[in-house]
Amino acid sequence: MAYEAKPRRRTRQAIRRAWLYSMLLSLPGLILVCIFFYQRQIDLVPALLLGACLLIYLALCASAFVEGLVRPVQTLSNVVASLREGDYSFRARGASSHDALGELAGEINALADLLQRQRVRSLEATALLARVLEVMHAPLFAFDRENRLQLVNTAGLKLLGRSMGRSVGFSASELRLDGLLAAPDQAIRPFGDTAARWLLRKAAFRQDGAPHTLLVLADVSVPLQEEEHAAWKRLIRVLGHELSNSLAPIKSIAGSLLARVESLNADDAASHDFRRGLSVVESRADALHRFVQSYRQLAQLPPPRLRPVLLAPLMERIVLLEQRLPTQLAPGPAVTLDADPDQLEQMLINLLANAVEASLGNGAQPVRATWTAAGSSVQIVIEDHGLGIANPENLFVPFYTTKPTGSGIGLALAQQIARAHGGEIALMNREDGDGARAIVRLPVAGTASEINTQVEL
Repeated sequence: MAYEAKPRRRTRQAIRRAWLYSMLLSLPGLILVCIFFYQRQIDLVPALLLGACLLIYLALCASAFVEGLVRPVQTLSNVVASLREGDYSFRARGASSHDALGELAGEINALADLLQRQRVRSLEATALLARVLEVMHAPLFAFDRENRLQLVNTAGLKLLGRSMGRSVGFSASELRLDGLLAAPDQAIRPFGDTAARWLLRKAAFRQDGAPHTLLVLADVSVPLQEEEHAAWKRLIRVLGHELSNSLAPIKSIAGSLLARVESLNADDAASHDFRRGLSVVESRADALHRFVQSYRQLAQLPPPRLRPVLLAPLMERIVLLEQRLPTQLAPGPAVTLDADPDQLEQMLINLLANAVEASLGNGAQPVRATWTAAGSSVQIVIEDHGLGIANPENLFVPFYTTKPTGSGIGLALAQQIARAHGGEIALMNREDGDGARAIVRLPVAGTASEINTQVEL
């Protein structure tokens, strides 16, 4: 209210000055009338009449002066004040007149049009930026000089597990982002309790003259795992080829020598040692050959042949195959998948076998399996009552295993099958007790995206 009263007070002062200047202009005429009346050169009635005429003339001139100069200036002042307040709907009148005030009014109107267009563009750009931030899958954070969060997108809120009100204004340490904020640009860091690895991109910018830091996270877990799997495949192909080429002649030579030793019909200790040694060489060469061939499955998995598959019968069939422990199957909704049934069965058999073996090592409690539908995807859950996951970072690394007789390719092969179907496997320890939980997410029929990754035969 004080801001509105100040321009009005200035306007009244300007009008008073206009009237005062008009009176000063008419003052010589009034003085002249008084002199003529004092010298008796004019009578009282003509003097009064002349004074009245001068006063009327004064009022008309002052009114015209106020309306022609002060009022337009007052209008221009109100328009400029509205522009300063961000209201660009007002325009000054008289912009078409060819005088100084008309030119000033035209320039102010042109400035108002320019500011209005710039504001519309700014609002559109802000709305576009907000939309881009909303649909971005990469979490984005903006911190001020005190490392307090000033901007965050939807993906960032999802990563933090907080609402907008419980995020903006909080410090990086309160949000557990101080470690990421202190890391160098393009570093790869984990965050939270998940196994995801994030690529950090940092940039500095200024807002209102104050320095700010922009932090963008990109989930590189899947690309890194794909690179690791590709490297393992190349390594397996090379090692498998070289070992197979070496083991085949070793087995053949050992078999030939063993046959020749047997034909000698010698019973001495040396012949016995030869036969035993050659038998060991032959059997171990054969075992190593089978061992290498099992690893080569990772590098020779063919692309899935997709067709509609009902999930419920598939789950029932897989549960019946496992007889070492009872499996509690909780039926879920009717779901149809676009999948290769053979590969999908192999994936679920591997996961169920791991769950059963884990439960057998910790009291032999039943295993539970179920599935739920969520929008365009289905989530298959297999829970065990084992000892849990001790080293989750190496779960899907080929050749890594904690079992005395394990090969280390079961989970890696299952993850490869899931990704070939456009899905993902996650393994985690259970929060409600002992054991682990395997979660398989797969797209339902009609929503699976095109699989661009082709597996070389």
